[in-house]
Amino acid sequence: MAEGHILIVEDEEKIASLLKDYLEKSGYRASMLDRGDGVVSFVKNKAPDLILLDIMLPGMDGMEVCREIRKFSRVPIIMITAKVEEIDRLLGLELGADDYVCKPFSPREVVARVKAVLRRINPSTEESIISAGPFVLNEETHQATVDGRELKLTPSEFKLLKVMMSHQNRVFSRNDLVNLVQGYEFEGYDRTIDTHIKNLRKKIAAMLPENEIITSIYGEGYKFSVD
Repeated sequence: MAEGHILIVEDEEKIASLLKDYLEKSGYRASMLDRGDGVVSFVKNKAPDLILLDIMLPGMDGMEVCREIRKFSRVPIIMITAKVEEIDRLLGLELGADDYVCKPFSPREVVARVKAVLRRINPSTEESIISAGPFVLNEETHQATVDGRELKLTPSEFKLLKVMMSHQNRVFSRNDLVNLVQGYEFEGYDRTIDTHIKNLRKKIAAMLPENEIITSIYGEGYKFSVD
């Protein structure tokens, strides 16, 4: 029995075929598209469980594809980029992607990320509501509120806030947050945690300007507190 249906959107045939082989060996069903302009209709008709989406595509680039999909679907999306420097820019655009992979990559690493992302999208019912002070997170609807007002977060920001809210006053190192938010160890991802924290702080500050909810602990990491 297949673990899930993965859509690979990649115009480099060798890379797409390699990913397809590794995913199928891991028990997934995989489909391939080599253009961006056919993705939206595919998602609407076939409803894949996860999308591996390259940024540089003919027809429509991956960033625009991601924006269009997010208008109607919460399907997990892992973006693929050839430039490490591009990750920070992508995070700032708040496309709604769940993860990022940089070329060249290990197919095994990609499969590990696929497994981790799919594990995260099925929270148990008893853990679906998390609250701390004025903050309330609903994992089933992926909604966050502060004093009843909606706090609009990207998927990664939502996961980061969930982890920190679940352990108030605990100091998390960057590596802790990578492992808990991403679900696996990945060298180099810790640099993006800082970007997520920066964006999250800015959004919280807009709603609670007099409170510093997420604080930096010099040399150690970050702490969430509503005390």
